[in-house]
Amino acid sequence: MGAHQGRHRRVPGSAVDGVDGVRGSAIPADDAPRPPSFPAGGAAGEEPVWPAAGPPWGEEPVVPPAEPARGGDSVHPAGPDWAGGPLVAPAPQSQAVSSRPPGGIGLVWVYPDLLSTYGDRGNLLVLERRARLRGIRVESVHVNSDQPVPRDGGIYLLGGGEDLPQILAARRLRADGGLAAAASRGAVIFAVCAGYQLLGAEFGGEEGQPMAGLEILDISSGRGERRGVGEIIADVDPALGVPRLTGFENHRGVTRLGQGARPLAKVAVGVGNGDGTEGAYAGRVLGTYLHGPALVRNPGLADLLLSWAAGPLEPLAAADEELALKLRGERLAAVPA
Repeated sequence: MGAHQGRHRRVPGSAVDGVDGVRGSAIPADDAPRPPSFPAGGAAGEEPVWPAAGPPWGEEPVVPPAEPARGGDSVHPAGPDWAGGPLVAPAPQSQAVSSRPPGGIGLVWVYPDLLSTYGDRGNLLVLERRARLRGIRVESVHVNSDQPVPRDGGIYLLGGGEDLPQILAARRLRADGGLAAAASRGAVIFAVCAGYQLLGAEFGGEEGQPMAGLEILDISSGRGERRGVGEIIADVDPALGVPRLTGFENHRGVTRLGQGARPLAKVAVGVGNGDGTEGAYAGRVLGTYLHGPALVRNPGLADLLLSWAAGPLEPLAAADEELALKLRGERLAAVPA
């Protein structure tokens, strides 16, 4: 880590530099340089009014087991005990596998050349800013699709994309194995739209045909009969302590959750997963259909991700929250719910 906070860095050999996320030069997989290691280490809001007919949340959360020592099994449970309630990511443990020093987070923006159609880079910028305002050191690495995904990041971000780039991203991420390895050791993953779908067992291809996903999150996606386009409002699973979500959706996906995942939220306005729920989460992996960007509109969700990586967070000063809360209020007021 350099002396200043929030530094952006490119993976050696890439044409991506700074924060622009331009396309990189093609690098043969065998010759691609290994990415640098991170010198990094390590919710809020109003009480939502939960609809009476929401998903079957339990009374008490089931907390996944503590992270294993290096080389251990995945921190994600095979499936929740539904009688116990929703899955909640545990706080970082002292025996965490990473050798990163406390107080620092490595942010990995995965495949911006393929998965950044709707301005989802804003999610990265929000995490950087909200971490820096708390004195948490961050370093961001942009990893194009012709480069290996580092395994030692703190938070991994995937954005939206068109059908063919989504298929290519899934194939390369499966072959690379870096994202799956990071998930297995308990890293935070936040995925939007196409990125959300490819975390699952399968998703719909350009003609609706099933395409193999990464099997990181227990979901399966396909093509729906109608496209969901417009503002979306959703009330978050109360166990996560995050206020009502606001975002913009533009997809034709229908996502089904398996027993190893929980709905992120209950839709008040919009389409979401297609069954009245929106997004999914398990352990420290969270996916959503929300653009906006999602973390710009929902700072409470951004803080949830940061807390999964860095531990409990101090609240920000009112002056630092003013613009974010103003935007959030405007978007919520613009949509009758």
